[in-house]
Amino acid sequence: MNETYFGLPTCPCADKVLENFIASLAIETAHHRAQMKDSKCGYGLQGVCCRLCTNGPCRITPNLPTGICGATADVIVTRNFLRTVAAGAACYIHVSENVAMILRDTALAKGELKGLAALDKLSALIGVTGEDAHEKAVNVAEAVLRDLRKSEYEKLDLLEKLSYPPRLELWKKLGIIPGGAKAEVFKGVVKSSTNLNSDPVDMLLDCLKLGISTGVYGLTLTNLLNDILLGEPELRMAPVGMRVIDPKCINIMVTGHQHAMFSHLQERLTDEDVVAKAQEVGAKGFKLIGCTCVGQDMQLRGAHYTAIFDGHAGNNYTSEAILATGAIDAVISEFNCTLPGIEPICDQLMIKQICLDDVAKKANAEVKNFVFAERERISDEIISDILYAYVDRRDKVSVYVPANHGNSQSLTGISEVSLKKFLGGSWKPLINLIVSGKIKGLAAVVGCSNLVTGHDVLSVELTKELIARNILVLSAGCTSGGLENCGLMTLDAAELCGSGLWSVCRQLGIPPVLNFGPCLSIGRLEMVAAELAQELGIDIPQLPLVVSAAQWLEEQALADGSFALALGLPLHLGFPPYLTGSKVAVKVLTEDMKKLTGGHIIINHDAKVSADMLESIIHDRRLALGL
Repeated sequence: MNETYFGLPTCPCADKVLENFIASLAIETAHHRAQMKDSKCGYGLQGVCCRLCTNGPCRITPNLPTGICGATADVIVTRNFLRTVAAGAACYIHVSENVAMILRDTALAKGELKGLAALDKLSALIGVTGEDAHEKAVNVAEAVLRDLRKSEYEKLDLLEKLSYPPRLELWKKLGIIPGGAKAEVFKGVVKSSTNLNSDPVDMLLDCLKLGISTGVYGLTLTNLLNDILLGEPELRMAPVGMRVIDPKCINIMVTGHQHAMFSHLQERLTDEDVVAKAQEVGAKGFKLIGCTCVGQDMQLRGAHYTAIFDGHAGNNYTSEAILATGAIDAVISEFNCTLPGIEPICDQLMIKQICLDDVAKKANAEVKNFVFAERERISDEIISDILYAYVDRRDKVSVYVPANHGNSQSLTGISEVSLKKFLGGSWKPLINLIVSGKIKGLAAVVGCSNLVTGHDVLSVELTKELIARNILVLSAGCTSGGLENCGLMTLDAAELCGSGLWSVCRQLGIPPVLNFGPCLSIGRLEMVAAELAQELGIDIPQLPLVVSAAQWLEEQALADGSFALALGLPLHLGFPPYLTGSKVAVKVLTEDMKKLTGGHIIINHDAKVSADMLESIIHDRRLALGL
């Protein structure tokens, strides 16, 4: 590893303990590279570059307003955008399909189902029965798989049962009801290919269809299926940050989004014979260290896994620093956000890399694709490999874990079920607090982390601005990792609130930022929105609710955002998607969408100005409701 990075500037970070730790490293990280790559392609930023055929790449300029084929900036931009949203939807559908198959196979094998109440609730919702819990679970999983695998022309069985009725009727009116989720991805790729569709509005409507299938199948159903298999979230206080790493344990950092793929290994690591093997080589035992969204999901369900999981260490751009502590003995990955930048660090520090899903294959990682029928062999092989890595590396590397990183008491385990239960089994207490004005409204600050203006800087500063204005913040995704490590999910964060929200936090014993877990749990937030709207007898766009993906990063974020637009929600982005080169796309997404679905995109990278804009929307919606 090149040690010339030692002492060089890193990008700003909202988490100052992390920033100082990274600045002290003799290891290159994304925080260093971000400082060295501040020049960006102007054509790429606007989305006006097309490389779909050998006549190009074609770049649109005022003097050259079309590509060689005649495609305009509007066509090129929306074609690129549709392809991006299709890719993001594909990622979520991949996860949804995998968990449905694992649930089906677990039920067929009469394996343990930790969330029987969740099974009963979902099966009743979608009209599935069974002689016992296992048969019911099989039938639920098969129903999901059938819908996922239908053609684009086939009617979906579950969409109408899972969607909020007023939204469903609008989607039908607009002609944006999707067909099979996988087929819609296929169609999006086809439609965005060379010399096919040249209608930018038509392609943007396809983005809404992809957003709906992402939201209902990739987000909502993935959560509900995981609840059945892995257990429902339960409210609890938990430690967060690098302090959760115990150097005396054999530590396995997990990255990705597919918690179900870890379920067998998770249980096996706590068996007496496996713990004894760890102790034989001088360790206390094994620990899973949460990183990225799969770590958030483990933390969300941490009440069920206290023997193996203590807490979540950090989000995507914390992963390199976590490895640099030297206390991690293996990385097990199965999806994004597994940064390529972890590879040289793993090589230098002799950290074993294992991949459970080859979509996340790293160059020096050993692939052990999760196969349910072979789960016992795979888990034992992984354990053996990691034991060997621990013995081979621990006396050859230095270990330093910043004990003051993060905090010891962040609230987690929040879901649409656990929060409602906490409120007494009804949303009325929350609604009453909103009516009274103590809580002005709700803001979902969700999604990714990026390094554009610094690691988690905009997300954290925006959240502080919102809670100071008595707006309760709900979070999910890598954003949650930054917010929790900066202390915004502790009870002490109430001191940053306006007087109304402060009194609510003190009365209820909650922080002003509620952590719903991984980015998949954006689906949970949308379930909360639908239930609140139903309780009030209104449509979702009438709620005093806004969404911000302030530091969105990946294609998946744009698929999430397309669902938010379909739901009619105002969507704030700190930085625009690569479509500003199209006047049509900008107008449709920022103005015309209000008349179509009620939603629209807001772009601003200043925390205070963004909070002003979001607060104004909440104010207007309160007035419209007579509040």
